[in-house]
Amino acid sequence: MRDTKEKLSNLTIFLHWAVGLTIIALVVVGIYMDENEVFWLYPIHKSIGVLIFAVIIVRVYWRFVNGWPQLITGYKAVEHNLARIVHWVLIITMIIMPISGFIMSGAGGYGVSVFGLEIIAAQFDPIVKEAIPHNAALAGFMGETHEISGWTMIAAIVLHIAGAIKHHFINKDNVLRRMLGKNYTKTSSTK
Repeated sequence: MRDTKEKLSNLTIFLHWAVGLTIIALVVVGIYMDENEVFWLYPIHKSIGVLIFAVIIVRVYWRFVNGWPQLITGYKAVEHNLARIVHWVLIITMIIMPISGFIMSGAGGYGVSVFGLEIIAAQFDPIVKEAIPHNAALAGFMGETHEISGWTMIAAIVLHIAGAIKHHFINKDNVLRRMLGKNYTKTSSTK
């Protein structure tokens, strides 16, 4: 089933919430790990990041095959354009984040595994117990990319949630209900 102006498909709804909630959790945990040096969370963060990337690929593929949800009429062009920009930023950053994290960790010598299944082997100095980078410059660049795209994603998520709240509580147009699997039944009179 394809998305319509009145109702989104179950696949669209599932992918939206599965990816969205997982990414929000990973961003929160990522900031917490980084600020507090909670090293035992890194393998879990990386494992979930690798797994959700597979779902992200499905989500992006579905978005382009199915198309963007039809816009709700009655809003100014600036609102529609802002929504498009935010959605594109979310799509781009949700691709960049796991790729940059994967490359950063692998190139930095920390390795990447998915709940114990090694994808890229860690490379540690046995005496000083520090990672030996395979490519320090690449790891550093990807680390900066991961951080910048993370903060960009946070800004886009905040705008996305603010837009959903505006639609639901100010415009009362049922856009949020549509993402919850309900039919869009009210024609918006807001301009």
